[in-house]
Amino acid sequence: MGIGNKVLKKLQQEISNKEWERYIKPLQYDEKGSRSNIAQFYAPNMLIAKWIKTKYDKKIAHLFELESGIRPKVVIAVSSNKSVSSTKTNTIVEPELKSYGKSTILNPSFTFESFIIGDSNQFAYTTAKSVAEKPGALYNPLFLYGGVGLGKTHLIQAIGNHQIAMGKKVIYTTFEQFMNKFTSHLRSQTMDRFREHFRECDVLLIDDIQFLSRKEQTQEEFFHTFNELHQAKKQIVITSDRQPNKIAGLVDRLKSRFEWGLMADIQPPGLETKIAIIQKKCEIDGIQLNQDIINFIASNMGNNIREIEGAIIKLNAYSGLMNQELTLDFAQNVIKDQLAEKQSNISIDDIVKLVSKELNVKLSDIKSKKRTKDVVSARRIAIYLARNLTPNSMPQIAVYFGMKDHTAVSHAMKKITEIIDNDENFNVQLEELSNKINSNTSQFD
Repeated sequence: MGIGNKVLKKLQQEISNKEWERYIKPLQYDEKGSRSNIAQFYAPNMLIAKWIKTKYDKKIAHLFELESGIRPKVVIAVSSNKSVSSTKTNTIVEPELKSYGKSTILNPSFTFESFIIGDSNQFAYTTAKSVAEKPGALYNPLFLYGGVGLGKTHLIQAIGNHQIAMGKKVIYTTFEQFMNKFTSHLRSQTMDRFREHFRECDVLLIDDIQFLSRKEQTQEEFFHTFNELHQAKKQIVITSDRQPNKIAGLVDRLKSRFEWGLMADIQPPGLETKIAIIQKKCEIDGIQLNQDIINFIASNMGNNIREIEGAIIKLNAYSGLMNQELTLDFAQNVIKDQLAEKQSNISIDDIVKLVSKELNVKLSDIKSKKRTKDVVSARRIAIYLARNLTPNSMPQIAVYFGMKDHTAVSHAMKKITEIIDNDENFNVQLEELSNKINSNTSQFD
């Protein structure tokens, strides 16, 4: 097996089955065209070539270095036929593209079909799909806002992928990339090229616009870009982690323009939606997780979907590398560091306040010696959640609730565990409370 195929085999072990089958497996390594400092591959089309260059260029180069001790330049060639010998008809995709294509590279897996819909994102999904089907006609601009990892980038790129399929010129960029391009062209006195790039498109997608804050020169340029596109009835879609009126240092005329169209927020997903997202991710990537593991991840990993997907990939990788069955105990051990980081942001006060509100029991009663049935149940639930969702030890929890020692906490934990084993409805209630606690502590300001 040649070095190129060895590298691809190693890469296969580190990525999802779907990405391997769709993007990497079709690659052909050109042994004759490659050198010690150049690794040349052939892809079936330009889209796959660009996608590989964007996502896996550095990784492929690193794997070559591990094999040979030399880090080569990775070149992806696109051939019009299956033979790798006719190099004259090949288009080479260099690490830095010298000219702008008809569209920006988007993640092809970010589609409306792969987006999981729930109560928290239904409105944003519906409006994004409407914009994709009738760009420039319904809501212009569309302003999507919400916390980190809730699906804004998925939706904005789904719009882009839909429009690319319709043959439209789409530009997707983060605000940071927009600003860096602006600064670079300003320095080189090539602003005409910059304006041509961003203003001669059918759809402009700008991610993370909140970083526009206090960038006066960039705001001025973006204002004119916005006006040009809007007047030409070209679609503009923007994402942010907050509403326009909460972006500090944003000039009023941009705030007003962002509010011309429609604003749609994405809320943290409910437990059922998170479970559905995990199940869909597992289905797409061919990962087998039992329902106990899925429920555990959904209840304890917070609301950042990217982090949840990262945990799933990590579990699958560890299981394969260690030849270990994916059990709940194994899963808890593998992602314990991520959970510990989540737990450090949750306090017992957070838990008691939410339990008090959800179970309609006075907060002061939960921390008191009161022994009525509803108070005892709420107190035990709060103790159980505090033990599982915070880094506090049983003696620390005992002190918080004014108990004699940690044995009282242990007794409360045992009682709750017995109920969980025998009452599925109670188990669901605990998972919902756990999810709400994670949601409340991961909200953006």
